[in-house]
Amino acid sequence: MDSIQALVDTSKTSLLISVAAIAFNPTAWNIVARNEYRNKTITRLFGGSTRAGCYFLALCIFGAGIVRDHLYLQALLEQPSRPLLPAPFDVIVPAVLFGLGQLFVVASTWQLGVTGTFLGDYFGILMDHRVEGFPFNVLRDPMYVGSTMCFAGTALWHERPAGLLITAYVYLVYVIALRFEGPFTDMIYSARAAKASGSGSAAKKEL
Repeated sequence: MDSIQALVDTSKTSLLISVAAIAFNPTAWNIVARNEYRNKTITRLFGGSTRAGCYFLALCIFGAGIVRDHLYLQALLEQPSRPLLPAPFDVIVPAVLFGLGQLFVVASTWQLGVTGTFLGDYFGILMDHRVEGFPFNVLRDPMYVGSTMCFAGTALWHERPAGLLITAYVYLVYVIALRFEGPFTDMIYSARAAKASGSGSAAKKEL
């Protein structure tokens, strides 16, 4: 039986950098978005334009995601390789995982739009109604699930056991991020509903 060290080379700096990048992305964007909601820092930088600020943040998030994926691939290629699945599943399974993962991510972005995908609600750009079309009708958090599937598919394609451990870590990071992101987003929409309700009550009193 292979030892852990034979499957995961923890001495590789690329592995540590990849793990750090994976944790950095959702953590940083949650911090930046909360600051934006409270202080409108990015909006002020763009002369009060919430959409320009949101698009700027979207570019930052998208770019950081590309860098994260590149660092992950570089880390994988420096890790020990072991056959993980018998043929032909060694090709079919990772291809299906990656394909479905990309489908969930792209379909989520299409349904939500740029502002819905990239934290527009923290800028005050709120959606009029809850998105219920595919893939949200089959998964609660399809973008995070899809991203995790892509990590797993890449690990299996390159036959790197370390990649499967990183995938589990990715899933854990996303679960933790959702613990902070979900309630805060719910609060934003609850505040809007309460404000609308209050405005409606005030209008009735005037009548």
